[in-house]
Amino acid sequence: MHISIYGQKPVSALAFSPAKLSNTAMSYPISVIMPSLNEETNIERAVANVVHSFERLGTGGEIIVVNDGSTDGTDDVISALQKKYSNLRTLKHERPMGIGKSFWDGVRTAQGECVTMLPGDGENDAYEILRYLPLMEHTDLVIPFVFNRATRSLARRIVSFLYRAIVNLSFGTTLNYMNGTVIYRRCILNEIELSSTGFFYQAELLMRCIRRGYLYAEVPYGLFQREGGKSKAISLKSLRRVMGDYLTTLKAVYSKDEASRTLSPGSISARRRAEFLKENESGTA
Repeated sequence: MHISIYGQKPVSALAFSPAKLSNTAMSYPISVIMPSLNEETNIERAVANVVHSFERLGTGGEIIVVNDGSTDGTDDVISALQKKYSNLRTLKHERPMGIGKSFWDGVRTAQGECVTMLPGDGENDAYEILRYLPLMEHTDLVIPFVFNRATRSLARRIVSFLYRAIVNLSFGTTLNYMNGTVIYRRCILNEIELSSTGFFYQAELLMRCIRRGYLYAEVPYGLFQREGGKSKAISLKSLRRVMGDYLTTLKAVYSKDEASRTLSPGSISARRRAEFLKENESGTA
């Protein structure tokens, strides 16, 4: 197993001991944003998993559940969970606005230095991504890829393969996965305006960040088997929306305005590039 850090040689995942993970992670408060649409059978387990992962890592954090216009009992379950967990906040859409809109609304109210998205369907083990918080000392994004893909149906794996191939070819990237629970340093999102409000928001956000020059690491993570409900990712409506967002993002990413963007001064990428230039200049003086 290895962790690929963009711009550096692979680093063995075994180089980080659990003690180091816990101690380093504590200095990175994180906001976990949890979009939820009709997840009354899954949301409680998803929230409890995040809380347990915080405790396991010894890190602080908040959970922002975004109820994206649910029509089942999701809202009642969330209200009960708020009484149980003091670090849980909630936002509510009166009608479904999309997972991208839900994530972005959560980002705008987040208080953590870092943010990540964990859906309310309970498919994701929060520990699988939060364990990599120490990498935020060196990068501004941690991008996970699924190592137990058999938990997904064959049809979904085929769609995922084609989707990944098209996006990588279009934007000149080589990512293993684009729809995972990415960790972002929140400050790098401040100057980005997303055009996608649906499932393509994840790919759009990654392409915008990577094309601007933000450093990232790709890491392996595992998925749970979904216990109840039906995934909203694969539907004709979602696919049509993804196609439209893809074309809009393609135009935006290759625009002159996008190419002229500078790195956020609060980012690790800006700091590391400045340090590298300084060291290089002193070495050639």
